Formats: sequence, C-alpha cells, structure tokens
Amino acid sequence: MRFIETWTSATLVATRDLTPGIREFLLRPDNFNAAPYPVGSHIQVGVTIDGQPQTRSYSLVGEVGPDGYRIAVRRAPDSRGGSQYMWSLAPGARLNITVPASLVQIDWTRPKFCLIAGGIGITPIIGAAQALARRKADVTLHYAVRSRDDAAYLDELTKLLGDRLVLHAGDEGRRLDLDAAFAALPDAAMALFCGPMRMLDAARHAWEAAGRPLTDLRYETFGSSGLLPTETFRVRLRDEGIELVVPRDRSLLDVLNDAGHEVMSDCRRGECGVCALDVVDVDGEIDHRDVFFSDHQKRENRKICACVSRARGTITVDSLHRADAV
Repeated sequence: MRFIETWTSATLVATRDLTPGIREFLLRPDNFNAAPYPVGSHIQVGVTIDGQPQTRSYSLVGEVGPDGYRIAVRRAPDSRGGSQYMWSLAPGARLNITVPASLVQIDWTRPKFCLIAGGIGITPIIGAAQALARRKADVTLHYAVRSRDDAAYLDELTKLLGDRLVLHAGDEGRRLDLDAAFAALPDAAMALFCGPMRMLDAARHAWEAAGRPLTDLRYETFGSSGLLPTETFRVRLRDEGIELVVPRDRSLLDVLNDAGHEVMSDCRRGECGVCALDVVDVDGEIDHRDVFFSDHQKRENRKICACVSRARGTITVDSLHRADAV
C-alpha cells in the first residue's frame, strides 16, 4: 500500500469565496506543527451525505502555511454530494482528515517545466509553481478557465509568476492550444497537469504526438470529472446472483464494501489500480475516470477502478469470492 491513512481531527478555521463557484477552506488539524508536505499532496476529508459517513479527496492548495491546510472546493450540483456538504460548513466546524499524501514526483533538475491547470485543477498546481519559483526554475503555467471570473488564485499566481502565467479564458477567445504549448518546450522538459478528464486525454495525446515520453507528463485528475453525467447505475456480481444499485452520490467501491463484498483499495483517486475489478459484461457504457489504465485498456472495458469510475446502465463484474482465498 502506498497510502497509509492516518486520521486526525481538525477545525474549520475560516472560509472565503474565491469565485462565485469556488470556496476555500482553512483547516487546522489538532496539534498542527506546520510540517512541510510534498508537492501534489492531498488529504481525505470525512463528509456526511444523506446521513451516511463518506470520504472525499481534496488537493492541498500551495505549500504549507502557519495557520493550517488550505483546500478549495468547487460547488458542483451534479457531483456525488461532497461539495454541497463542504459548502454547508461554517467556521468552527469539526472534521476528520488524513495526513497529507502525494504520488507526484518531480525531477527538479529538468531544464524547463510546463504546468497546466484546468479550472479547479489549479489547486495542486499552485504548490508546484511556488516550489519551482523558489528554486528559480524555468517554468510556465497555462491556466485554462471558462472565464476570467472563474480563475481562482489569479492575483496570487500573477504576483508569483508574472508573464510566465498564461491565462486561457474561453469567453475571451483564448483557448489553450496544447499542441503549440508542447511544441515550444525544449527537449527533456517536464509537464505537470491537473484538470478534467477530457482535458487530460487531450494533453496525453498532444504530448505523445509531440514525440515526448509519456513519463515526462505527470498528471492527476478528479474522480467527478468523467465523460458521462454522474448517475445511478447497477452492478451484478457474476456467479453470486447479486445485483446492487450504485447511487449517484456513492462510489462502486463503497457500495460493494458496505454490502459485505470486500474490495481492496489504496489511493481512492483512480491512481494506483488496487481496487480494479474484472468486468465480464457491459449493458450500457463504462465511464473510466481513473488515470491508472491506458487508453487501450479503457477501450477494452475489461477492468474498472471501483473507487472513481462509474457506468451508465448495468455492468457485471467477476465474482469477488475466491475459492482459494484463505
């Protein structure tokens, strides 16, 4: 396991609205000591949805500060309920959170760094921008948003990066051209991306089309950013005669575990593949929201990451019972 979840209690110290649809939350863990955390770190937050305890993963904004951890949450009516819960909280609320963890690895020796953020995907990118600016690295940040008013942290990033920040506001006709951005990079450049799934797919295809090794494009996405709307679907367990409903506000992983069908998991962000299940039939369509499987594997529809991926219709997965299990 790459993530060992150590939980602690925390207090919501303050909130502030960054844009009409994005709110920042300052969380101070009990016994907080302001220890630095790696670039790209995130925390799990305990939330309550329809009276049931669940968890949601949020990237930490920037490097650690003296007052606690900062996260930013986009209000998403079509999400699984986590954002509505977070937006309902007022300062003084008590929450359970995990200690920061990260899978992002940055080679600080590269000659050039290209940071790319789409919408709320700016949150993990800010810490990388701060670390690179402090090292006086050659870095450019491409920030794609629907409109300038949607660009959270724009003033802070402009102050930090100056003309090395390129804002791509769709309503101003300045859409991000990934092919052009990658063509301008020198050899051995590294890119770090965070954004919705469609944008990630475009970034991966443009990166490979530019002849660059995919290992030099580091990325993460968010599990609510699928290609299909978030809706209820069904899962059948082959050979067990069981069919379960996966509501729009629950993950396949949580539904299976709550029904007593234990599924191993680790990151719960679609990054590690530990929770992958074998798919034997699809009556509908799978919405692969992970960043673990390749495009080819996703097209085959033989596996699904239960923590983030969803479906339309009904899917049948291989029996979770193993006769040779001890």
